[in-house]
Amino acid sequence: MADGAFLAADWGTTNLRAWRVGADGAVLQSADFSLGVSRLAPGEAATRFEAEVRPALGAEGLPALLCGMIGSTLGWTVAPYIDCPASPETLAAGLIEAAPGVRIVPGLRCVGLVGPDVMRGEETQILGWLAADAARARGRHLLCLPGTHSKWVKIEDGAVTRFVTAMTGELYALLGAQSVLRFGPDQAQDLEAFDRGAAAAGDGGALSARLFSLRGLTLAGLVSPATAPSWLSGLLIGAEIAGLWPLMAGDAPGRVEFVGEPSLCALYARALGAKCSHFGLTDGQAAAIDGLKAIWKAAP
Repeated sequence: MADGAFLAADWGTTNLRAWRVGADGAVLQSADFSLGVSRLAPGEAATRFEAEVRPALGAEGLPALLCGMIGSTLGWTVAPYIDCPASPETLAAGLIEAAPGVRIVPGLRCVGLVGPDVMRGEETQILGWLAADAARARGRHLLCLPGTHSKWVKIEDGAVTRFVTAMTGELYALLGAQSVLRFGPDQAQDLEAFDRGAAAAGDGGALSARLFSLRGLTLAGLVSPATAPSWLSGLLIGAEIAGLWPLMAGDAPGRVEFVGEPSLCALYARALGAKCSHFGLTDGQAAAIDGLKAIWKAAP
């Protein structure tokens, strides 16, 4: 079991968030950096981490635990995927040493809808959700982590057993920027339009046809250009839920736990509300640090 103070970091594609954690598990300092792996040259991660991240947090000399895309082929060094089922102990046993005193959390892999499915970074948030309440290590749970690549995750007796990924956030960004449905940046959220879009998702089938219906609705003046982005968001989220919630809930459809950015989780809960009124909301950033602390505690 690892103990003592350490430096924790969630290092993603576009940003890095780091925390200096005391020996008692308390977060002493945190900072954000525009050092996502997509912005780094090959081999640059180690140099930038030592020169910028450590000094900003007063963490020179501390051991470090990193999660996210920093363990991908774009990052510092590859932390291979671990097959499900996976628990905090499983991930801790699979930590990869990127440099002396710097370890990276591996991603997860399972059987998806068509071949393998993978995640990298979300596994730490999932373990943080588990660590927040000892009772969650018992029984079956269904988690949804909304985002660019949303994850629907089954947990059984404290281990991740299966998950499915939906590219909903990326589809929304691509359609809004490059398709016939494109719209300008900084669109305000319109909840009435969102609800109409979610209702239009139906059972989630024929998605490409439902998407094009927004073009007709806009031309007919039934959806205004200002509210079209919210309608599109509702349609995509509604279709994701219609397809994946019943598939992943199985014989335990009573509750869904959302983990992620609070406003996005609230939209998912709103779209799901008519089908399942019992859900929980956990801030993804808080879950990430809780997960890193849980893995650190379980590390050999």
